[in-house]
Amino acid sequence: MKIHEYQAKQLLLKYGVPVPEGRMVESVEAAEVAAGELGLPVIVKAQIHAGGRGKGGGVKLARTAEDVKAHAEAILGMTLITHQTGPEGRLVKKLLVEEGLDIRQELYLGVVLDRATSLPMLLCSSEGGVEIEKVAAETPGRIVKAAVDPSVGLLPFHVRKLAFGIGLDRKVHKEFGQFVAKLVKLYLDEDASLVEINPLVITGEGKVVALDAKINLDDNGLFRHPDQAGMRYLDEEEPLEIAASKHDLNYIKLDGSVGCMVNGAGLAMATMDIIKYYGGEPANFLDVGGGASVDRVSAAFEILMADPGVKVVLINIFGGIVRCDRVAAGVIEAHGKLGCKLPMVVRLEGTNSREAGEVLAQSGIDFIVAQGLADAAQKAVQAAAGGN
Repeated sequence: MKIHEYQAKQLLLKYGVPVPEGRMVESVEAAEVAAGELGLPVIVKAQIHAGGRGKGGGVKLARTAEDVKAHAEAILGMTLITHQTGPEGRLVKKLLVEEGLDIRQELYLGVVLDRATSLPMLLCSSEGGVEIEKVAAETPGRIVKAAVDPSVGLLPFHVRKLAFGIGLDRKVHKEFGQFVAKLVKLYLDEDASLVEINPLVITGEGKVVALDAKINLDDNGLFRHPDQAGMRYLDEEEPLEIAASKHDLNYIKLDGSVGCMVNGAGLAMATMDIIKYYGGEPANFLDVGGGASVDRVSAAFEILMADPGVKVVLINIFGGIVRCDRVAAGVIEAHGKLGCKLPMVVRLEGTNSREAGEVLAQSGIDFIVAQGLADAAQKAVQAAAGGN
């Protein structure tokens, strides 16, 4: 679950992490009031779930009251396009008006799960204010890493490795260490999947401050954090993904033309890979789960049909716990209920797969039955391209 910068900074304050004083506003008038309370100069920042806001015109320095009004008017209501929003952009409905700081140095600091070690990984770089992906691609040696075992916690050598690795002034080592410790605690306690401070700044007074913040929370942990549910901002989430979450479907919209309905995350990933292997593009990731009941299949169909980019539906079910003949019955019922007119490639393997084939054959619906995953992918790609 993504949250806005102002919400991320509220979490940082909860753990004692220093951030600039700021106000979230939703109107030009409120921005002017906030600037008056904070004192000029201020930074006016668009609040959307994407990075690169400054390059897109969503972050402006206001030195005068007139600047505050002009920037707020320009940013509020704009469709902000960055490298992370895609060409459709994001409509800006909220602003963060924040005090200006005397910045001496900009750094990068982040905590993310390293899947290779299954441990939280601290990432630190002297290249603050720049996309970390760019640093990793062009100058990977400037990123210092330290894996933290949650059962042990952050240790002094972790901080020393980061501080000395980026050539940090010794005068701020202690405060930097306290900052890192609080960040790691937040990451672990709040079930975060990403905590990123870019830039982390050293002020002219030698203070360590989170000038910007990006935090992603693991929605699987929301049952432990009821207070986090209020941070969800549906206006910036994909409508089809919201609909899928209501039916406990794991769905992510993509840009391809082959709509995928699969049971099991691993099989869903393999299905997407093989579609690409045969020259197609998946329109989504969709895991209907182990049950694959009639209701879930019907809901999945409805979501796939609502995507105008879908040209063909590929159903790839492996019957382990679930019986293939029941899935076939669910597919037929959903097909009739929704009046699906798209080509439909079906591959059912496992428990009662032979019976499932008979159910499909007797349905009177022109399913494209596939034998094996490769055959299913090839037929789906061909159908999406308009072939027979």
